[in-house]
Amino acid sequence: MSTKLNVIEHVMVPDHQIMSEDEVSELLSRYNITTEQLPKIYHDDPAVKMIGAEADDVIRIIRTSHTAGRAEAYRLVIRKPKK
Repeated sequence: MSTKLNVIEHVMVPDHQIMSEDEVSELLSRYNITTEQLPKIYHDDPAVKMIGAEADDVIRIIRTSHTAGRAEAYRLVIRKPKK
């Protein structure tokens, strides 16, 4: 008997969303950066796999914060290098 865990539904996992091309363009222009300057997240991360993101997608991660109320972070999905 196998039970599949949906990591996105776990209380400790923040909300992960794939950003649209328009949202990514607005983000990059707002901060005057390129996608390569964003922090990275691997394509095989459990949350990334659950939302169906692929390499070169940009992910918005929304966390609740005691000080800020809501904190957004952005990550560029990359392939994990072979060993």
